[in-house]
Amino acid sequence: MRRRALLAAVACVATVAVVAPATPAGAKPSPGAKKEVNSSVAAAERAAADPSQRAAAAADQAVASGLDDLRLSLNEVYKRTKVTSGAGGVYSVAYERSYKGLPVVGGDAVVIADSSGRVRDTVAASAAMPAGLSTTPTVTAESATEAAKTKLERVDDSAAPRLVMLAWGKPRLAWEATVSGIAAGKPSIQHVFVDAATGEIADAYDDVREGTGNGYYYGSVTINTSGSGSSYSLTDSTRSGLRCGGQNGSAYTGTDDAWGTGSGTNLETACVDALYGAQREWDMLRDWLGRNGINGSGGAFPIRVGLNDVNAYWNGSYTNFGHSQDNARQATPIDVVSHEFGHAIFQTTPGGAGSGNENGGINESTGDIFGALTESYANNPNDPPDYQVGEEVDLVGDGPIRYMYNPSLAGDPNCWSSSIPSTEVHAAAGPLNHWFYLLAEGSAPGGGKPNSPICSSGPSSVTGLGIQKAGKIYMGALQRKTSSWRYANIRSASLAAAVELYGATSTECATTKAAWNSINVPAQSGEPSCTPSSSNDFSLTLSPTAGSVAPGSSTTSTVATATTAGSAQTVALSASGLPSGASASFSPSSVTSGSSSTLTISTSSSTPAGTYSVSVTGTGTGATHSVTYSLTVTGTSGTRTFTNGTDYTINDGSTVTSPITSTASGNAVSPVQVSVTISHTCAYDLGIRLRGPSGTYYTLKSSGSGSCSSFGTRTYSVAVSQVAAGQWALEVTDNYLLDTGYLDTWTITV
Repeated sequence: MRRRALLAAVACVATVAVVAPATPAGAKPSPGAKKEVNSSVAAAERAAADPSQRAAAAADQAVASGLDDLRLSLNEVYKRTKVTSGAGGVYSVAYERSYKGLPVVGGDAVVIADSSGRVRDTVAASAAMPAGLSTTPTVTAESATEAAKTKLERVDDSAAPRLVMLAWGKPRLAWEATVSGIAAGKPSIQHVFVDAATGEIADAYDDVREGTGNGYYYGSVTINTSGSGSSYSLTDSTRSGLRCGGQNGSAYTGTDDAWGTGSGTNLETACVDALYGAQREWDMLRDWLGRNGINGSGGAFPIRVGLNDVNAYWNGSYTNFGHSQDNARQATPIDVVSHEFGHAIFQTTPGGAGSGNENGGINESTGDIFGALTESYANNPNDPPDYQVGEEVDLVGDGPIRYMYNPSLAGDPNCWSSSIPSTEVHAAAGPLNHWFYLLAEGSAPGGGKPNSPICSSGPSSVTGLGIQKAGKIYMGALQRKTSSWRYANIRSASLAAAVELYGATSTECATTKAAWNSINVPAQSGEPSCTPSSSNDFSLTLSPTAGSVAPGSSTTSTVATATTAGSAQTVALSASGLPSGASASFSPSSVTSGSSSTLTISTSSSTPAGTYSVSVTGTGTGATHSVTYSLTVTGTSGTRTFTNGTDYTINDGSTVTSPITSTASGNAVSPVQVSVTISHTCAYDLGIRLRGPSGTYYTLKSSGSGSCSSFGTRTYSVAVSQVAAGQWALEVTDNYLLDTGYLDTWTITV
């Protein structure tokens, strides 16, 4: 039975004021004008100090002015939904659109801006809506729901439909109905768009992204968990939202921090493999691609194991893993786990998950690409990188299910053609998988790696860039994704990303284009051009290439350049990938190729311990090159963990606040770690927020629904941008009736 909520939940999203009113020249200021001006100045100063705010402000201005394809009709409004950082100091700023107050599905847009406040690119999923579209339905919501249910063999649940303007294909008023159950014998959560005038199904997409995998074990590995004493949990205390357990959604717990038996049928062992893979993917995203977590905002999603199916899938909220057909292995190796979380990355980049088989094929290939990237990053000798999908599991006795270097080996198309939009989604992934392999490894890479065929009309050969560069380019393309993405859109987006990262005259840009030509995706009108310059080039080296420092100290390296072709050129130097609290400077900041500069990396007392890959980039007039410096920060000093052990009674409908005063120096080490112990018999009643010294709130846990369970001790990891010193406060709210308890103690590490 559903419990009655005492408090209503409100979902918030940042709204963009796309038109700012101006005071006419010579107008007399209003009495409140000085206060408004001071407030505006303060806001401008805050924005100027924050690179992400500078990028967002530039993007908002581009939207307000209707730059390029961002033009709207008089009845439409954009609102900003997300700002995501990427490699090279650029930000992807995502927008959704409304028409006369109704959300426009397929009306999303993306603006790429940099930390200096310059707009680099704009992409819109669709043009402005035509005038005169009706917003009054003739089909009822109930009828729309019944029509939506026909997409399923068995209906388990449905939600009240919402009225939207559908911009995919013919613009029209539609009901978006969400129904869940079984389709084609598999779990399905369908978003069905029913024409609000005719009652016909106009479009649909499924949140459940199905995959297959290999039940492979990595032996003795270290994974991040939580707990202490005699109470532990398979919940990652350093990666928000990442945990692993059974089909009820709860993380597995134990009396010690030793997990699994090594057996292929043991589900705790499956969680060890799954967490190991997900944690390696998180690290790869951070170290190689500049992305903050699976969702781009410092968060991840839960893992479930023990699915009674020869399958694995992502359902829009969590990943779920089954077993091999002989039931001897669980489907939780790196490439399968990373494939399913790749669907989560696809869904949480701009545009979300679109509709149609071609878009679905791109989504499936995105999973394969992130599986290959993570497998390469982990470089585990038990599962060497190989660009095969499901190669070890032999899921149904037929070997790998996909071959990225030659999709035709599994019966999938190597080349794009006009039939791809009607091809089953896993097969439709073939051309994009093929493109990624050519971009990363080339057509004849050598070194024991397989050759890759080139489609008709393509170049005679392609020389790969390496998987890390290929991943950066594809991640840059994903940051430009809209809900209407097709292969043609990826070609343009990836070329724009290559130009942004490496320059229009770079080998990287030319190789990206050659790889697309190799799979027969035609050139697109207005796509970025690549103009390689062989007459003017330079090299970039570091000495030393690594260094180790304590927090608050600095290290140096010599950046040497040399002219390798043509005449000498001016090379501007920059660095990215630094940990929080660290900065880089060059003396001098630019050189003439053939000269050297001294790189100084300085850390603060709050810089977290760890090893970081700092990318040092030289941008010349005719070429751009990057090298990597490995920075190791040895640790922090001083007390940074604080506790409040005072009991606070938690009554129904009430909120309690427990303060802690931190005396730690410098900035808080993000993410901060919070451990909470609460005596309460129904954990899902509780919503928990953390307030920092600046007054900013961070949600640690939302209240929900389902079966009650005791709260006990739980740990959270939250990304912050705060000074460490001052008052932190934990706010606990009981949103439901029937159960009460008390906050026992909480601890924060800043």
